[in-house]
Amino acid sequence: MSEERDWWRGAVIYQVYPRSFQDSDGDGIGDLKGITTRLGHIAALGVDAVWVSPFFKSPMADMGYDVSDYCDVDPMFGTLADFDALLARAHELGLRIIIDQVLSHTSDQHQWFRESRASRDNARADWYVWADPKADGTAPNNWLSIFGGPAWEWDGTRMQYYMHSFLASQPDINFHSPAARQGLLDAMRFWLDRGVDGFRLDACNHYFHDAKLRDNPPATRNPANDVPDTNPYGFQEHLYDKTQPENLDFLREVRKLLDDYPGTIAVGEVGDGDRSPTTVGLYTSGGDTLHFCYTFDLFGREFTPAFFRTTVEMFEAAARNGWVCWALSNHDVTRHVSRFAQPGDDPARIARLSLALLIALRGTICLYQGEELALPEAELAFEDLRDPYGIRFWPSFKGRDGCRTPMPWDGAAEQAGFSTGTPWLPIPEQHRARAVDVQSGDPGSILGFYQAALAFRRAQRPLHDGDIAFVETPEDLLVFTRRAGDEAMLCVYNFARQAMRWELPEQFAAAGALLSEAGCRIDRGVIVLPPLGWSFLKA
Repeated sequence: MSEERDWWRGAVIYQVYPRSFQDSDGDGIGDLKGITTRLGHIAALGVDAVWVSPFFKSPMADMGYDVSDYCDVDPMFGTLADFDALLARAHELGLRIIIDQVLSHTSDQHQWFRESRASRDNARADWYVWADPKADGTAPNNWLSIFGGPAWEWDGTRMQYYMHSFLASQPDINFHSPAARQGLLDAMRFWLDRGVDGFRLDACNHYFHDAKLRDNPPATRNPANDVPDTNPYGFQEHLYDKTQPENLDFLREVRKLLDDYPGTIAVGEVGDGDRSPTTVGLYTSGGDTLHFCYTFDLFGREFTPAFFRTTVEMFEAAARNGWVCWALSNHDVTRHVSRFAQPGDDPARIARLSLALLIALRGTICLYQGEELALPEAELAFEDLRDPYGIRFWPSFKGRDGCRTPMPWDGAAEQAGFSTGTPWLPIPEQHRARAVDVQSGDPGSILGFYQAALAFRRAQRPLHDGDIAFVETPEDLLVFTRRAGDEAMLCVYNFARQAMRWELPEQFAAAGALLSEAGCRIDRGVIVLPPLGWSFLKA
């Protein structure tokens, strides 16, 4: 692959969730060989890179986000040779490969943790967050787990509690330990030496904790937008269990490692509630930390011009010298076609408006497998759930399995072409009608639109790396300009469920539309947009 230094600025990344992408051996679970056979589909979309969610050795308590060996592939997904073949094929197709690195915690089955819990004086005794109980035997402080309940689990061997920000079987690494940090960096170097193009750093603001173990205060703001409203985690202001200032030094260590491998990048996942813009600004500015950050800030249900403008402007102010990665869906949230739709909406219009907005934002963008088909959220029965988060909070929160069902490749085939066996999650019948083979070759399909829209973004310099500035409009309209040098583009979106007319700014009064929703027209300096319509104009 080219070692172009800033290839990631304005790039498009496609997220693959391995167990749901393509099964090659009939066990009902997707694997690395399956991904390799489908890389042509990803390349045809016109993306720049593929983010592959965890495929490392794991007991799978949290679907691979509980790693028991950072330097091996879980047999469920294949072998190291299978990964090497995937990487080679991706590079042949001009795709870069970014792998998920879950550094904040491991599985309790990891050899590091087995050694750490064995005694208080072994070589890895301080590699995890251990603390003595209070005098009455209760947990060291009030910190909570994102997956429900206290963030502390008692261990009868060390006679101490260990911290877990997620499941009790996912103990947190102690980043205050230089040896533990070096162990993680060595694991990253293992994959860099194999040729990966970068890392997506899961929960990267969770790395350090407050060494004094101070209690978190009650929340004084709205619950964090990275947890469901039914989760008590949002009741606290998370001042001490994550997003600590020491984190910046470790991110600099990561960047120093990557600088030894020109062209490689690190993108950090930041879930920090309404502090996310500030955190992203800190983590991506200065050229010596992360290249860019991936946020949860567009993962809510609000689908209004005011929401998008406010969110983007907050990041523009706080991370102006950094870089943001925008996404509307991923493996942890309800698919956005379902999230944004109102009763009676045409899902295709929601899908097109959403992508037309995403490709115009300043930053890098990330797509989640299946959104190019406008897949809706799957409705699953409780007995079909595999997600421990959903099982824990059912029925008030149904978990994440509804967005993780297998990709439908062939609408008429057994299991929609995903597997010859029984899939690990059921494939909704309504997804068959949106299968890849049904939409392929049809420029009027959502798949065809994704291909055209991504090609459009790539061809328009203002959309790739231009500045962004919002224009005052009526409340149902969102309008902004993208400018790069002497090139200027006007991006206009109608969020109303009825047609809207708007007088164009003088600079664009005589402009022609480069790409628009069907039914858009310009009449003597006035643009007319159909319901959920949008248009790109160039002066």
